[in-house]
Order: sequence, then structure tokens, then C-alpha cells
Amino acid sequence: MTRETDEAHGARAGAGLTALLTCAMAFSMLQLFLLGALGPRLVDDLGLSVTTLGLTTTAGFGAAALLSPLGGRVVDRFGPRTCLVGLLLASAAALTLIGAAPGAGVLLAAVALGGLPQALANPATNKAILAVVPVARRGAVTGTKQSGVQLGAFAAGLPLAALASAAGWRPAVWTAAAAAVAAALWAALTLPADPPPKASAASWVPRGMIAWLAGFSLLLGCGIASVNTYLALYGARELGLGATAAGALVAVLGVAGIAGRIGWSRLADRPERAARLPGLLAAGAVGAALLLAASAAVPALAWVAAVAVGVFAVSANAVSMVLVLQRAVPGRAGQDSALVSAGFFAGFALGPPLFGLAASAGRYGTGWLLVAAEFAAAGAVAVAWSVRDRRAAAHR
Repeated sequence: MTRETDEAHGARAGAGLTALLTCAMAFSMLQLFLLGALGPRLVDDLGLSVTTLGLTTTAGFGAAALLSPLGGRVVDRFGPRTCLVGLLLASAAALTLIGAAPGAGVLLAAVALGGLPQALANPATNKAILAVVPVARRGAVTGTKQSGVQLGAFAAGLPLAALASAAGWRPAVWTAAAAAVAAALWAALTLPADPPPKASAASWVPRGMIAWLAGFSLLLGCGIASVNTYLALYGARELGLGATAAGALVAVLGVAGIAGRIGWSRLADRPERAARLPGLLAAGAVGAALLLAASAAVPALAWVAAVAVGVFAVSANAVSMVLVLQRAVPGRAGQDSALVSAGFFAGFALGPPLFGLAASAGRYGTGWLLVAAEFAAAGAVAVAWSVRDRRAAAHR
């Protein structure tokens, strides 16, 4: 076999792994995106209140935040292949239960079960990258697989929502469950075998860089979740946009997030540059939130703001994962990834209820300023850590 043939085979294998990891990230949160996209049908068919529908987000991210530290330890012990297959099967089980739910109780239980694939997603995919991907390509692969979250939002909002219109919401959800089973089979057949299970020292409390990134991610998650939850409603109620145009705001944000996660992660290939990026991205996110506040007077700014939230705020989480891969303690990449993810998920559980206090009173401007403050606090954490990191490096 020639060198060119070897390189072509390696490129195909790398592309296949990247596609698989991207799908795993998409399925890890697909149930929550589907609940948002199918919300009106669920409210009508199951007799849910709007409040109960909102609780599904808190239940999903709350469960993910609580399970993440345990999930990271499981990944470090059993390996990425086993955990990725388990992630996809758990996602399929959660989607199946959602499709069969007769009422609010089963629905909330299914969403809580969906916290398990969320908890496994970043640890398992990051561990797979460390095991298989060359160092020079890890930033690019990480950014691409992190964009899978936005791919899941796209799948829920377009093809699966269209299937729900044609065949009903339950068949649409069960179709997603069947696709998750197919992805689990793909993972089982293509990923390299895991090494024998091994015990590792438990790490339940983040320390060092991981503690800084967890705090940064918590504050970042608060702001992102508020924008995700209320942007379309703000566009419809305050800016006078139609339902389709208001939904398009979220779609624009998602597409910008995909591009931003891939682009910024490629720039984070050097550790010294990666350490400076979270503060920079948080500063851009503050500007995006201020544009949302200003859009009450100039509605066109909402579109610019949606792009900016995707490019800066949504992308910052991918850079956090690149930093974890670059600096994780050997053998603890799963736990370190999980502790950072736990902070992010906790922010997603806390942010929307805080914003909702302002939104329920019609004070969206106050809500966007709160989001700007959350992003600014995240930036302060990131800059403080970056300065401390540079000083530590200078004394080594």
C-alpha cells in the first residue's frame, strides 16, 4: 500500500470518526430540542400547561448537571466506545418514552433520563478524540463535533418537525429514537475496542483550570440558555415579527454557532492562544446581549445580535472543551470534561427562570441586560484565569 493510499485511508477514517462524534453530540440533547419544536402539539395533545413544558428544560439540564461528575468517572473507567454506545441507547430510550408519554409525569421522567446521554456526551467524545485523533487535528475535530448540538437543533426544528406535521408528533419522536439505535450500532461497529476497565481516583470537585472553566461555563450557560429560550418569543411579542420570522432568529443563531464552534476551535490549536480565547469570546457575547437590548428601538439589530450570540457565546463552550483536551490530567479527561460540562448544564437550568422573572413582566430589556451581566461575569472569570495561567507559566 502506497503512502498516498495510507493517507487517504486515514483521512476517510478520521472523517468517519468526526461524523460519528458529531452525531453523538446531536443525539445527546435531541430530546430537549424536540420538546421545544413540538411544544404546541404536546401542550394540546397531553393537556400540559406552559409552566410544565418549561419544567422539562430544568429537569433535563438539572439531571445532566447532577449526573455529569459520575458520567465522567464512568467514561474514564470503561472507555469511550462503551460509553458512546450507552449514550446513544439511552437517548433512544428517552425518545421512546417521550413518544409513548400519556401525560406530564412520564414526560418529565423521560426528560430526566435524557440527562444521562447529556452527562456522557462531552466526556466520551473527548476521550475518543484523545485516543484516536492526532494532536494537530484535535482542535478542528473538537469544534466540529461540538457543532453537533446545533445540528440536533436543526434536525428537531426542520425535518422532524415536518414529519410531525405529516404523520403526528409521536411517530416523529419514534423515528428519532430509531435513528439513535442505528447510530449506536454504527459506534459499536466502527470505534476501536476499549482497554480493560480500570479504576481511577474520583474527582467530584473541580480544581485548578477545571474549576475556572466550570465557573466560566456556568455563567456562560445562564446567558445562552436565556437567549435560546426567549429569543423567538421576544421577536414575536416585542419586535412584531411573525411566528416564522421569530423562529428564524433562532435558526440564524444556530447556523452562526456551528460556524463559530468550528472556526474558533481551529484557532485554539495552540494552548497559549486557546487560553486567551474564552475572555475574548465572552466580550463579544456581552456586545451581542447589548445589541439585543438595543433592538427594542432598532428591530433589525436583533438579527445581528443572533449572529453574534452564535459566533461568540455559543462557540465559547467548544473552546473550553479544546482547553480540557490540551490540559487534562492523564487518565482523567472524562472526569475533567464532565466537571466543566456540569457547570454549563447548571447554567442552562438556572438561567431561563431568572430571565423569566423579567420576561413575565414584559421587561425584556432588563432581561437582556441581565444576560450581558452574566456574559461579563464569565469574561471576568476567563480573564482572571488567563492572567494567572500566564504568570504561572512565566515562573516555571
